[in-house]
Amino acid sequence: MSSSVLERPSSSATGYAPLRLGSLTVDPAVVLAPMAGITNPAFRTLCREFGAGLYVCEMITTRALVERNEKTLQMVRATPDEEDAFSVQLYGVDPATVGRAVEMLVDEGVAGTRPAHIDLNFGCPVPKVTRKGGGSALPWRRVLFRDIVRAAVGAARDVPVTVKTRIGIDADHVTYADAGRIAQDEGAAAITLHGRTADQLYSGTADWAPIARLVETVDIPVLGNGDIWEADDALRMVAETGCAGVVIGRGCLGRPWLFGDLAAAFAGRSRRALPTLREVATVMHRHATLLSEEQGELHGCTDFRKHVAWYLKGFSVGSDVRRALAMVGSLDELAELLAGIPDQPYPTAVLGGPRGRTSPPRPVALPEGWLADRDDPRPPAGAELMASGG
Repeated sequence: MSSSVLERPSSSATGYAPLRLGSLTVDPAVVLAPMAGITNPAFRTLCREFGAGLYVCEMITTRALVERNEKTLQMVRATPDEEDAFSVQLYGVDPATVGRAVEMLVDEGVAGTRPAHIDLNFGCPVPKVTRKGGGSALPWRRVLFRDIVRAAVGAARDVPVTVKTRIGIDADHVTYADAGRIAQDEGAAAITLHGRTADQLYSGTADWAPIARLVETVDIPVLGNGDIWEADDALRMVAETGCAGVVIGRGCLGRPWLFGDLAAAFAGRSRRALPTLREVATVMHRHATLLSEEQGELHGCTDFRKHVAWYLKGFSVGSDVRRALAMVGSLDELAELLAGIPDQPYPTAVLGGPRGRTSPPRPVALPEGWLADRDDPRPPAGAELMASGG
């Protein structure tokens, strides 16, 4: 982004320690959360161009990896600039399958790259996952949870394994403290806690208090996740909870420069980007170009369409232009449409507000009898997924 980017003041005055995950150092202590259809190589490259951190690929399902599903094998590949810090998130419900998937990644270097970090997904709240006992439903079965973490850590050897989870299934079935203790006992390098229960999905406001309690409960680093819309939200989360770092999800949608803000904030600098629409348009075209290089121009531009509304959030852009951008099929067409929009300052009214998906709370779909026995070690029937990415 050009030097003409405006700035707004920060509350930060001091730098922050880097995150240590085994032999891996993450500086600043900022992690991009895996997001289905979003955190592909193009988006990870774009975000990294704005600021350092750890950039996790889309969720990979262990069954699909073990069975060498073609799409999954394509997804488990590093960009040229992340070969020394490639990060993979795995979803799995069977300890043996998870262990085998980790072995493949670590021993074989699937798709030519050995990961520097592996995260385990126990936070997904999507009904199609929880109704089978996976995702954020699984930590309730603490013995099974233990066995999965144990299998992954054992197979990973020198590659740090972390765990991501939620507060629990709902207010009556809280799991995060047990999950933290178990993850620590089994050798996990860190645990990420999203400040919502599964039944909240992405509704309301994230509760950061459990993050602070987890910091007091375990000795391994705790990463905070939930409602970090601005860099100063990250600083506030660290100050309020004592967490060792932050995980960024929806806050960076249509705002990859947030990682530049975060790098500045964690270094104690006041710089915050307020790009003009012309500068945003340049980033949009760069994003579409990266997708096109990865997927071919037509598929890349088609994939880019879902990002348009996020990039233009708050800007004064006519509905006809927005519709045309949401149907763009080539880089030249995208450039022409963007060039026709008058430049304007960044809409500061959208700062600090939610981005991306929201949904009302709803009861969590669970397998029949799932809550009856927390120490049942059996993998949930039918919970394996073949579709990587979510």
